[in-house]
Amino acid sequence: MTLIYKIVPRQLWQQAKHIGLFTGATVDLVDGFIHLSAAGQVEETAAKHFAGQHELLLVAVEAEDLGDDLRWEASRGGASFPHLYAPLRVDSARSVEPLPVGADGRHDFAGLLPVGKSA
Repeated sequence: MTLIYKIVPRQLWQQAKHIGLFTGATVDLVDGFIHLSAAGQVEETAAKHFAGQHELLLVAVEAEDLGDDLRWEASRGGASFPHLYAPLRVDSARSVEPLPVGADGRHDFAGLLPVGKSA
């Protein structure tokens, strides 16, 4: 089992729950796929793309559940990132947790990632 993650504004996830599908945030719609991160990548993703943002959720899904619509492609610095070329079924989420902002202004992933996977 390989958990991968999507950082989602709470309001977008609430909307997705009504239709059962998360079709993506603006950047996902523009790029034509849903940006996801592996456990070892998600903290950097938060710092780079979501700095200072509140009301975020960390959605975990099993990579194996996404089938052929999931592709690992070179992205930031040549690292392979998971990209989903289909809507994400809300019921495929293994967990959906609030992503708090710590006193230092960075998102606090304590207890949200598998042991040994956080940066």
